[in-house]
Amino acid sequence: MTDVNQPAAHPPVTDWVHDFDHTDPQWTEDPFPIWDELRAASPVVHTKRFLGCYLPTTYEAVREIANDTEHFSSRRIIVRDVRPEVARNAAPPITSAPPEHKPAKQLLLPPFTPDAMKKLEPRVRAICNELIDEFIADGKVDAAARYSKYIPVRAIAHMLGIPENDSDLFINWIHMILELGIKDESKLLQAVQEMTGYFSGHIEARKNKPSDDLISYLMNARDKQGNPLEDSHVLGSLRLLLIAGIDTTWSAIGSSLWHLAKTPADRERLIAEPGLIPTAVEELLRAYSPVTMAREVVKETTVSGCPVKPGNMVLLSFPAAANRDPKMFPNADKVVIDRRENRHAAFGLGIHRCVGSNLARMEMQVALEEWLKRIPDFRLDPAGTVTWSQGTVRGPRQLPFLLGKAM
Repeated sequence: MTDVNQPAAHPPVTDWVHDFDHTDPQWTEDPFPIWDELRAASPVVHTKRFLGCYLPTTYEAVREIANDTEHFSSRRIIVRDVRPEVARNAAPPITSAPPEHKPAKQLLLPPFTPDAMKKLEPRVRAICNELIDEFIADGKVDAAARYSKYIPVRAIAHMLGIPENDSDLFINWIHMILELGIKDESKLLQAVQEMTGYFSGHIEARKNKPSDDLISYLMNARDKQGNPLEDSHVLGSLRLLLIAGIDTTWSAIGSSLWHLAKTPADRERLIAEPGLIPTAVEELLRAYSPVTMAREVVKETTVSGCPVKPGNMVLLSFPAAANRDPKMFPNADKVVIDRRENRHAAFGLGIHRCVGSNLARMEMQVALEEWLKRIPDFRLDPAGTVTWSQGTVRGPRQLPFLLGKAM
């Protein structure tokens, strides 16, 4: 018997242009040929799945939608099988619209300035080396499970003033929200409820004993009228920082290591020229951007000459449409680690461009620098399987490596 409470499985895609599905196993495993096919077909394609959804396929179409807050709402930022009512202060500022958006975003900018990141950098370097210490002698490692995912989760925990030991709790919530929750509403609600309970406890504790961390910073913040933020606003921002600050960067670090494991020439060049790593990070962000966001069509309009209608979602694919568009990037399908002209959209476009881009860049750079210093020789383990996450954020979830020179 089928459990009526279980989400229905999606049928396999047989016609990508008219029936795409970003959760299909084929898309998860190797999306690049699919993206090329869609871009060749039209600047905007549509599927009836997910209650109706458009996908812009070019940089220009993505830019147009990202900058248009009149016709496209950000109240829902994940394309899912259901569209329940959206709670107020769900995850400001990413779910906020003008005029509320600007003050909500400005509140979050000071803790993520380049100067603030310089102060955090020594802790991130220490985290990387603590993780490497745990497996370097083994001769092999799942780099996704034991390295890339723990760097951003422990760094954001450090910033928030919450125990780094709770990392696995945070990772599980993110898996439930960004992967399982696309097709199973109960998993998403469970994760949000648990996360809200967890952060509510930390907020209450700081009311009695303030501390020098990001939670206290938000609690001390004031709105335009000089009033403290509502607890719901603080909670929403904390949920956003935890979700947006972890899965995205761990996926980007994992994809970068995956590329270097299978491209020895690039790896050897970065070891010989460590000063090139910041430039390489920008190219790896472009080529393997982890994040696909969403918008909801709220007014009828056209995008690149294609009509779009209210009642549909939009899959705003920065990885596929924007950063792999050959009209924007010469040799868009090639990773060029010394690419100088690189106006990629890995951190989004428009008013919702990522608040934490300085943090993500620093974490990626430090993660690669520390890994390459200590593990210059590594390759994919032919006895293992690389697996990728499904849906909103794409990155390796299993990344089996052999460490040291091949025998």
